[in-house]
Amino acid sequence: MSETPHLSGPFRVGDRVQLTGPKGRMHTITLREDGELHTHNGVLKHDLLVGQPDGSVVTNSSGHDYLALRPLLRDFVMSMPRGAAIVYPKDAAQILSQADIFPGATVVEAGVGSGALSLWLLRAIGPSGRLVSFERREEFADVARANVETFLGATPATWEVVVGDLVESLPDAVAPASVDRVVLDMLAPWECIDAAADALTPGGVVLCYVATATQLSRVAEYIRGTGLFTDPDASETMVRGWHVEGLAVRPDHRMVAHTGFLLTARRLAPGAVPPEVKRRASKSSYGDEDVELWTPGAVGDRQITDKNLRKRVREAQKAADGVRARGGEPADATETPETNA
Repeated sequence: MSETPHLSGPFRVGDRVQLTGPKGRMHTITLREDGELHTHNGVLKHDLLVGQPDGSVVTNSSGHDYLALRPLLRDFVMSMPRGAAIVYPKDAAQILSQADIFPGATVVEAGVGSGALSLWLLRAIGPSGRLVSFERREEFADVARANVETFLGATPATWEVVVGDLVESLPDAVAPASVDRVVLDMLAPWECIDAAADALTPGGVVLCYVATATQLSRVAEYIRGTGLFTDPDASETMVRGWHVEGLAVRPDHRMVAHTGFLLTARRLAPGAVPPEVKRRASKSSYGDEDVELWTPGAVGDRQITDKNLRKRVREAQKAADGVRARGGEPADATETPETNA
């Protein structure tokens, strides 16, 4: 087991340190007694950092300066080894907010992936909470355990990793109606909604993190079909950085745009029937076979009335007659008939 790193105060042996050197290149090290960082720019002894405050600048053997900072959790998750794709910090922040993860909460997570979201959840539930993470693949669970231990220095007593299918294993891991939050980051979250409903306490939150619009549609309709949850709410988060240097203020050329959709719903009390939500009729119910969902009506395209269409035809014909009357000369822009959208 590694030494427990400190999150504040002077640097000590066992702490992870992010060093930014010449030309902005970064190195992340774990401080060791008599340890050294060797680069083509020289050697930096770890002893120079031990006892120094966070945010110090130290000089290596070749006279190059390095800025030393403890890596933030967002820095760690973006650079840690990955067995599977990670939940980006922008989405992790929204998950904590939209699922309302609180200190002392009992949270179920599936799947664990590389452990990025697990780290955020563990921080949010605190020492009195409980996180149960499900992962179908043993190798992914191993990567997640290692990443969590690397950042925290040990495997928290508040965290349990279950290798197996959530639907089959959840009833053995938690008591019915005892879970505050369920977070599903998986390919087919609708397969786990019934099990999540059994585990959630009334008022508890289920949150699904999915990549595509078809996944989003299917899980939303499945949740509605159970009659056990409030009407689901869906969103996505985009973050655009800005370049700010003097009066040169502009958006960055690159941005972290779509990474996934978040969908949340709350567990109803047993037997509760919520007020009916009125919505436009659409082809919203389907089974395992794909159906054509991207019709003009489904995506909100305005439908033109027959009366308006006839008016458009008359206006088009009038414009064409005017061109013919002028021997093929087009009308001036000011002569174009007005139309109503």
